[in-house]
Amino acid sequence: MLALKLTLVPLFLLIVSMSGRWWGPSVAGWLAGLPVVAGPILWLLVLAHGPAFGAHAAILSLSAIFASEAFNFAYAWTCRSRAWPVALSAGLGAWFVSAWGLSMLPASPVWAAAVALGAVCFGQSFLPHSAAVAAGVPLGRGDLIGRMAAGALLTLAVTALSDWAGASWSGLLAVFPLLGIVLSVSSHRAHGPDFVISLLRGMVLGRFSFAAFCLLLSFSLTRQPTALAFAESAALAMLVQACTKRLAVMRRPKGVETAVAAAE
Repeated sequence: MLALKLTLVPLFLLIVSMSGRWWGPSVAGWLAGLPVVAGPILWLLVLAHGPAFGAHAAILSLSAIFASEAFNFAYAWTCRSRAWPVALSAGLGAWFVSAWGLSMLPASPVWAAAVALGAVCFGQSFLPHSAAVAAGVPLGRGDLIGRMAAGALLTLAVTALSDWAGASWSGLLAVFPLLGIVLSVSSHRAHGPDFVISLLRGMVLGRFSFAAFCLLLSFSLTRQPTALAFAESAALAMLVQACTKRLAVMRRPKGVETAVAAAE
């Protein structure tokens, strides 16, 4: 089990991070929105605590889209006039306050879906705008190792704390924006606030496939074998991600190429 915790999420992150070099930017952009971090963590939680625990955690992971959008909102507005440590503090504060509020809500798929949808709509309506294009940048060895280490650290932390934290906080922590933090801070330092704002606005593409994954998983885990439930949820996430990517391409101005990095 320890070997899975140390290798599963980093392996997925390696594939997604290197996919642009291996298969081109269109494949990389499509893979970036899939639940490559929270999905494996939820699977490990099911292995450790059973399907009912996993289904409960999946509902809270769905609602945690609200907390992720709160982080993006706070970081985006703060980074316009403050350095990255202040912006990061604001983002983390917004995430923890939001997560605490979500932990108090009923563990209902309907509530979770409504909260997630409302958060995405609010974020896209009130996030600051930027003329910068969040284009793909070369991924160095240090960046790649940092992403993989962050994924392994999050996996170990969530699974280790799951007995104490329970299903609700395990589901919330599975969506802790650790990789979003890495991307935001590194982009802020290297490219400035406009680039970060464009990056954070683009992350909405990954929310829909992630929401579909968690919502179906919350229903299917207690009704089907675990492997089948995860396979169906992953297939739905890929279908939704393909649709949202196609819609984004259709709406994108001609000649503009962007690569969106989704950190959930």
